[in-house]
Amino acid sequence: MGVTATTVRAVSGLTSRWAGASQDGTVFSAAGVWPLLAHLADGAEGAARAELAESLGLPAGQATDAARELLATMGAMRGLDTALGLWTKRTLELRAKWEAGLPADAHGVLTGDPVGDHRALDAWTAKRTGGLIDRMPVTLTEDTQMVLASALTMRTQWLSPFHEVELETAYEPWATKPRLGLRRSSAVLDRVGVADTPGGYVTELKVLGNNALDVHLLLGEADMKPGQVLGAGVDILAGRYALVPGPRLPYGNVGPGLRVERVRCTRPKPPSLEVTTAAYHMNASHDLLKLHRLFGLTTARDTSRGHFPGISDFPLAIGSAEQNTMAKFDALGFEAAAVTAFGAVAGGLPNLRYVTTRISAAFDRPFGFLALHRHTRLVLTAGWVTDPLPFPDYDWEDER
Repeated sequence: MGVTATTVRAVSGLTSRWAGASQDGTVFSAAGVWPLLAHLADGAEGAARAELAESLGLPAGQATDAARELLATMGAMRGLDTALGLWTKRTLELRAKWEAGLPADAHGVLTGDPVGDHRALDAWTAKRTGGLIDRMPVTLTEDTQMVLASALTMRTQWLSPFHEVELETAYEPWATKPRLGLRRSSAVLDRVGVADTPGGYVTELKVLGNNALDVHLLLGEADMKPGQVLGAGVDILAGRYALVPGPRLPYGNVGPGLRVERVRCTRPKPPSLEVTTAAYHMNASHDLLKLHRLFGLTTARDTSRGHFPGISDFPLAIGSAEQNTMAKFDALGFEAAAVTAFGAVAGGLPNLRYVTTRISAAFDRPFGFLALHRHTRLVLTAGWVTDPLPFPDYDWEDER
């Protein structure tokens, strides 16, 4: 059974709200956090349960089934690897019903030695992400009773690769040093489109992967904030904003970074979509407790008492909640990873006879991206690019 539209909307809602709290270059994965919040909500009571349910966008009683469904669906996607892990002290007795909601092979042991335990958790992280992330983002102390973590890794290769160029841009922070640009030409015009959103116009470009994992690039108007652009991207996916596709765009400057024009040529040519963007490789760390209201953890972080009697008779509170993420977009493909952990503590003049249409899309200033599964439209990672890769200083040597 695939993931339901209700669960996809719930994960997308958390993605949009998290984007709204972002201010600078970042990458994050709501899909990596959501299942953990769901399992916590299932074992919570009182205000903690209500706050977690609000963050999830689902009743707490439905959360565990939705989390299992989500993890199973993601686990079946080509190019996507997911895992969920639970580690507890030997003295912590879990509720059988709650533990049964987790994968059968998920349960490990915390010895009480923070250094040794962290080494084991880091090894799990590196294995589950193929080395893309090498450290579990959790704070271990002698009081740590339980760690609940998830790992998500996404890899895809473009159906149509880019070629590397030096990025030409008038955006001054990027123009101060050569940046690695990516360029390609296509005859498929509907890969690009423009949406009119309350915050302004947003240009969307779909970059398709060979395994139904795609990346949508999003460029808003210059004064739009990251959260507005990324939130608009989520709403475009959900069909809440209409997207005017490339073949239906009028001539002229029709959207951010987007121009449609007639060009003369020496022979008949089909219309083309010319794309220029920036290569990036970014890492980010997030302390989820700093955004405790966003993730429904306001009450759960109160360590003066327990909040999860559905998990254990032992009083538990959330002592740490963190996520490490990375994303890499280059000429050949895209890869991303996220590990989330909760710690519970106590150029002649040619004869131009012919005319064709050319659409030029340039993502040459800060832009957003959504990495998603094409068929379910489940957003796996999202981010805002502010520091593209530098143009390589190639060492050209004459062959003799």
